[in-house]
Amino acid sequence: MKILAIESSNRPLSVAVLEDQTVLAAVTVTVHQKHAEYLLPEIERLMGMAGMQPSDLDRVVVAAGPGSYTGIRLAVTTAKTLAATLDIDLVAVSSLATLAANVPVEGALVAPMFDARNQNVFAGLYRIKQGQPVSEIADAHTSVADFLSEVKEYGEPIWFLGDAGHFAESIQTTVSAATPQVSPWLNLPQAATIGLLGATMTPVADVDHFVPNYLRLTQAEADWRAKNPGRDAESYVEKI
Repeated sequence: MKILAIESSNRPLSVAVLEDQTVLAAVTVTVHQKHAEYLLPEIERLMGMAGMQPSDLDRVVVAAGPGSYTGIRLAVTTAKTLAATLDIDLVAVSSLATLAANVPVEGALVAPMFDARNQNVFAGLYRIKQGQPVSEIADAHTSVADFLSEVKEYGEPIWFLGDAGHFAESIQTTVSAATPQVSPWLNLPQAATIGLLGATMTPVADVDHFVPNYLRLTQAEADWRAKNPGRDAESYVEKI
């Protein structure tokens, strides 16, 4: 199976080309605000390095959130367009699960966190089982305090990844169990990991109607709902 994997939901842009369980080519770019500029050229470059044409692909795997609205939309729109045009599978993977999969320690508890500003995070808790991240606490948009209060109940060492460094003091004072020292590279989502996870996952049923997992409203949606209480079921897009 030939796979293209795309991740631009957070700080890095990462693209990988795989065949079955072998990573043929991969790149991770950490330059901020350059995702839209680099994504398509990097896809083309890596496909060439792997000796593939788009028509050779069997599926596209994408990190579908949570994370940056702009980054998620870029990756998902690109993946949907390729899947629809080439008539191939589209597989969506949690951006947080992708980060958790960086920890190769069987049985480890992993808490990937993305800074959502104002002391809020996108976060979840995963346990590594047979090399796969299995959800213990579902991905959520929540306060740092609430998330740490929930994970401390496990009473065992937890690998905090992603933007956890932004909240190091809160983690140290809230979670009593020792937290392992994390190498910096573990904090970066990798498209190669997404491709490996997505190789065995079930594709989305309807490519055209697939939507990312934003986990929170856009500011425009939040503002519209605040001005139109009781009308949440309506589409704010039609009203502006």
